[in-house]
Amino acid sequence: MIKRIHSGGEYEKKVGYCRAVVANGFVFVAGTCAQGDEIPSDIVGQCKSSLDAIGKALAEAGAGFKDVVRVNYYLPDMSEFKLCWPLLQGAFGENPPAATVVECNLITPEDRIEIEVTAVLPE
Repeated sequence: MIKRIHSGGEYEKKVGYCRAVVANGFVFVAGTCAQGDEIPSDIVGQCKSSLDAIGKALAEAGAGFKDVVRVNYYLPDMSEFKLCWPLLQGAFGENPPAATVVECNLITPEDRIEIEVTAVLPE
């Protein structure tokens, strides 16, 4: 069985994807930038917003940050990444996932970070 989780974000319909897909015991959360009506301009605010959206998708799937086994971070400016470390430590804590960080362009020039995770559903 496959379950698709939609957040209602503007790009889901424009691009043709959903926030997360639950399949075969895994939760695949799409790359997530800051969400909402008022997007923070700074990377810390955007990281927090992204983590909040990911947390909601994981919860709807029946999982949490402790179940994340893989995370990918995408940033247009790698020098800003260290500002996010306290938030990431807070999210993953004692259950750190395997991680990759890539410096690249994001969907809009205003985006400072995009986060993508894969989690395992708890038994």
